[in-house]
Amino acid sequence: MGNARATGGAPRRFGPASPATTRIRRSSNRSSRSRLRFRLPWLPGSPTSSRRKPIVKNPERDEHLDAKGASRRKFLRTTAAGVGAAAGVPAAAEAFDFETFFQKNFRRMSDEEIEALKDRMARKYEKKFGKSFNVQATGPVDNTLFGYGLDISRCIGCRRCVDACVQENNQSRDPEIQWIRVLEFERERVVRGFELDEGNPYYEHEQAPAEGMVYLPIACQQCEDSPCTNVCPTGATWEEPDGIVVIDYDWCIGCRYCMAACPYGARHFNWAAPTIPADEVNTNIHPLGNVPRSRGVVEKCSFCIQRVRDGRYPACHEACPVGARKFGNLLDPDSEISYLLKHKRTFVLKSELATRPKFFYFYG
Repeated sequence: MGNARATGGAPRRFGPASPATTRIRRSSNRSSRSRLRFRLPWLPGSPTSSRRKPIVKNPERDEHLDAKGASRRKFLRTTAAGVGAAAGVPAAAEAFDFETFFQKNFRRMSDEEIEALKDRMARKYEKKFGKSFNVQATGPVDNTLFGYGLDISRCIGCRRCVDACVQENNQSRDPEIQWIRVLEFERERVVRGFELDEGNPYYEHEQAPAEGMVYLPIACQQCEDSPCTNVCPTGATWEEPDGIVVIDYDWCIGCRYCMAACPYGARHFNWAAPTIPADEVNTNIHPLGNVPRSRGVVEKCSFCIQRVRDGRYPACHEACPVGARKFGNLLDPDSEISYLLKHKRTFVLKSELATRPKFFYFYG
């Protein structure tokens, strides 16, 4: 005989439940149904099913997916155009460019495919902006590793480098996208050490520099062991042999993993279609640099790849009115950047992360 009979209680398996036990069970059942309704509001008959929001197509999201020309919606639309062309509708055939859709990653292209890409880009942007474009796809320079130096003691925070970068690299004016951020810090605080998050990129003064303030321009640090390239799921970003970290904008899917991985906040996602006035567009473009981007890709500084591979300085370097910016070949012992590394006290941002940037700061 079990202990339940010995204590006067009925066994739970066969006997009637006590009132107290029933109340607990009912309460528990109501709670279970409530949780079920809460978790599954779309079940038929659920009291909350009528409050479920209807599924509405998001045109903004659809356009975002269209940015690479590879969304399902656009694919179906353009494929239909191709089918129409096969049926004898020439106008529909022009709506879909099979070569662009099935284009290889840039670094896997042959010379002939790159030439074809240049021709397609030139025709595309000439039609869009009504201007002739000069598309150059100059490859990495032999025996070269580009590096950048910036003299913090000279920077006055005028932001002319930002304006020059916007114009040179065809960045959107509305909404604004800027690859260079100039952070403002209190001088006394910098002496004691600072974090990048403490900098103010939105300062407004009638004159620069403001009293008691110092400035720190930040763009892509062109890391040798870059976290952004390690996380890209499509291989759309990589480091070139001359040290420039580039993005193939036709292969970027806008997942923004690279933005999350970048410890310097140097990558920028364009949520809206970039706006560039036709009279301000730079017609000298490089597919891996300042080519006009589509909506929904991640953008970043490329050291003005369209300029430096032709032996010119980056636009921000030329625009600096105080000579705070230095640029050159790290492998050349006679270059200005090599001299700075040898004779100045230089440092890199967030050195503890060991990303090995090729952007150096120093006090002149």
